[in-house]
Amino acid sequence: MALIRDVAAQGAQMLLVVGAAPLATGFLRKCKARLTRRRGAPVLQPYRDLLRLLRKDVVLAENASWLFRAAPYLVFAATWVAAALVPTFGSGLLFSWSADLIAIVALLGSARFFLALAGMDVGTAFGGIGASREMMIGSLAEPAMLMIIFSLALLAGSTQLSLIAAYMQSSAVGLRVTLGLALAALLMVAIAESGRIPVDNPATHLELTMVHEAMVLEYSGRHLALIELTAWLKLLLYLSLIACVFVPWGVAPPGSGLLAHVAGAGLYAGKIALACALLAVFEMTIAKMRVFRVPNFLGAALMLGFLGAMLLFVSRII
Repeated sequence: MALIRDVAAQGAQMLLVVGAAPLATGFLRKCKARLTRRRGAPVLQPYRDLLRLLRKDVVLAENASWLFRAAPYLVFAATWVAAALVPTFGSGLLFSWSADLIAIVALLGSARFFLALAGMDVGTAFGGIGASREMMIGSLAEPAMLMIIFSLALLAGSTQLSLIAAYMQSSAVGLRVTLGLALAALLMVAIAESGRIPVDNPATHLELTMVHEAMVLEYSGRHLALIELTAWLKLLLYLSLIACVFVPWGVAPPGSGLLAHVAGAGLYAGKIALACALLAVFEMTIAKMRVFRVPNFLGAALMLGFLGAMLLFVSRII
């Protein structure tokens, strides 16, 4: 009976993240529309877009290889697994032993690698531009993310998310400058990795500005549906990661019952809704930066993570 309960809880989390990702994006778009005094599309519009794309036929270029056809499935699978490893409504689930921050970064890096290869596979100029920009952002975002992980590992004594969430819920945390610096750095990395303003604008197709959209212009049908769902999953992943590490209250501890998990799911939904609203306000109050200024932006995130780790390391030595 305990095994069935654990399997059901883990399966519920996997279905929750893949089902809530379009809803979070739809709510974010609705908030942005309301802030500009527009009615905006319905919150459920991303689900309709997915169904519309799934009903369409796939159009492939003549020189597209097997990698171009397989990349959407590989990218979606890697991102879905990474998103499902982040604790949402409960910790200590069946696969919590593999919910390691380094493993999540590796999964996201592999997804980026296959997507960049697919962008260059057809040989179009837009695909090459998008792939080069994506790899440039990834080469700067991953070191910053690793420094954030190093700071949290020094503080909590582990890189496993369930243990970090349990430590952050304890009274041993207190107010620490390291956590503030790590949170600021993680917010900057999340904005860059999820392709949000000011690093990228997912609603534009201008040659001089687009990054992610340039790599997927040749996709259509079910392939494009998987790519779009992957982008929404990646946004939800970073929002869930911030909620798990820095706002872990309400996450059901290991061995909890059904009511604790239901309450944790409700609190998780509230956290994601609040994060989407704050992100909408942030995007409406700032302009998109030039592509050549993105390294400075991510370099600042790297320095914040490094400074937080050094402060914690030096304070323990002294």
